[in-house]
Amino acid sequence: MSQPLLQIDLPGIPKIRSGKVRELFDLGDAFLMVATDRISAFDCIMPNGIPRKGEVLTQISHFWFEKFASLVPNHLLARARDPLPDALRQFTPLLEGRSMIVKKANPLAIECVVRGYLSGSGWKEYQSSQTVCGIKLPEGLTESSRLHDPIFTPATKAGTGHDENISFERAVEIVGREIAEQARAYSLQIYQAACAHAHDRGIIIADTKFEFGVFDGKLILIDEVLTPDSSRFWPADEYEAGRGQPSFDKQFLRDYLERIAWNKQPPAPPLPDFVVQKTQEKYLEAFTRLTGRKL
Repeated sequence: MSQPLLQIDLPGIPKIRSGKVRELFDLGDAFLMVATDRISAFDCIMPNGIPRKGEVLTQISHFWFEKFASLVPNHLLARARDPLPDALRQFTPLLEGRSMIVKKANPLAIECVVRGYLSGSGWKEYQSSQTVCGIKLPEGLTESSRLHDPIFTPATKAGTGHDENISFERAVEIVGREIAEQARAYSLQIYQAACAHAHDRGIIIADTKFEFGVFDGKLILIDEVLTPDSSRFWPADEYEAGRGQPSFDKQFLRDYLERIAWNKQPPAPPLPDFVVQKTQEKYLEAFTRLTGRKL
């Protein structure tokens, strides 16, 4: 197995931000977004990463951005197979397959979550109040139940710690009604179109998180789209309501960390080889099923 790429620096290219997974560089008239192989769980970055994970995230995002370009405008300035500009050519071994050149959009201060199934924090809230983000749901739902219609459940972005689920009205207060309603409409449209595509390939998209930004006065889709990091992907042939589901995302990693009774405080424990390998296999399988090709 190849070594994971955990840190990326490009001498002469200013780095703006280093997130849990992505590095953001300033190209002057555009941003360069590069996905590392870092992986986080419970808001902690693991000390060792997942080889090729950054490629999977980037190439899946490229796939969806291009697929839905007619549905919603996005931040891409170059396609997946376009050559790097001259200023970046020397960094090809670092950037190839894991970078996107994108517009300098102003990100919204909310995350746009769509849920088609009851899982994660939504399931926890439902158990205590029969609601998700203030949306009243029917009685009698169980873990992983399919919702009658997908719901839009925004969240605030947390610089540190957990994002916080909020009501739609709170989202309106943060970004304004017109932007909030447009973001909700786009999110539900993309989710439903993606679910139809994924269903034909044996994957259930239980929920996902979109990011939007404003560029030239218009709302556009940014960041990553429908990846194993931003979504819950379940194998359709193993789905059964009433329990947690096997998945193509990092749930396998989370389950391992729960089993070893880690206190979820940094520093995170090193991941054993079998967890790294199995997680990589799940990411690569998600890519192949969704795109119809091998990475």
